Amino acid sequence: MLPPPKSDGRLEKVLRAGLFAVTAELNPPDSADPHHVFDAALVLSQVCDAINATDASGAHCHMSSVAICALLTHAGYSPVMQVSCRDRNRIAIQGDVLGAAAMGVHNILCLTGDDVTAGDQPGAKRVFDLDSIQLLRTIRTMRDEGCYMSGREITVRPRLFLGAASNPFAPPLDWRPHRMAKKIEAGADFFQSQYCFDVPQLESFMKRVCDLGLDEKAYFLVGVGPLRSERAAEFMRSNVPGVHIPDHVIERLRKTPKQHKRAEGKKICVEIIQQVREMAGVHGVHLMAYRQEELVAEIVEEAGLMVRRTAGGATPNGWRAGRRPARPGSHDARRHPDGND
Repeated sequence: MLPPPKSDGRLEKVLRAGLFAVTAELNPPDSADPHHVFDAALVLSQVCDAINATDASGAHCHMSSVAICALLTHAGYSPVMQVSCRDRNRIAIQGDVLGAAAMGVHNILCLTGDDVTAGDQPGAKRVFDLDSIQLLRTIRTMRDEGCYMSGREITVRPRLFLGAASNPFAPPLDWRPHRMAKKIEAGADFFQSQYCFDVPQLESFMKRVCDLGLDEKAYFLVGVGPLRSERAAEFMRSNVPGVHIPDHVIERLRKTPKQHKRAEGKKICVEIIQQVREMAGVHGVHLMAYRQEELVAEIVEEAGLMVRRTAGGATPNGWRAGRRPARPGSHDARRHPDGND
């Protein structure tokens, strides 16, 4: 028996139905024009179960996560609101959580956040009143016990599907599954991982996740994305916190003719999706196509995920993908599968 649903959102419904989920990141604009959000969301919504609204990722300022979620819910899209502990204290964060739920946000991704030194305003003051695990516990308490951290009662509880970040590629590697277990204990219902360019390392991580039984307690979405060129890959590896790109991936792009590098980067992404979707414990993918949202639909289609399926008589988002993975909480589940998190 699956536990009762935590939210009324599409992402949770898709995952609980045993379908292979697809989420994607919306690159927030440096603009006050809402159409810049709508244009990007329209491309992503055709193939995604939820759209992530980032919260000043990399400690760079853009349109806020809560504002993007307000625009997305108003337009009928299903967002994942990312909440970073770097910039706001517990009072502000708890208020944002209630406001987001009131707007129709069903999913929240809890992050500690990259330090201000990673961004272009290193003189900004850090807050870090909470970390990601404390934030998970706080929102779970608001949802399940109906009260703030102070113990004061919440009149109507927020119904939220809680997410956390995971990085299978950052040392110490042996510690990463245990970090994931702590987040599940704190309240994580699903995970979105850092970019995966090293499939063997992910396989080793997922084997340990399954050995610990964590695949039956939370859903795991693997982060994937296309690379424009070997120069872009080298920049990401050197400058984006937590990103690991093996030499052989960069070398493959380096050997590709200039006019074909972007296509080759997309092909690498497609190949990775096809490999990880067969991996025990993996329940979906999280696409991060920085300034390349137009490629997301092509990647999903070329990876073979655009297969229409029904779930309990319904077709979430009109389509769905892939084979049926193991489901957390199911007694017959088969184990066959942020920068700063």
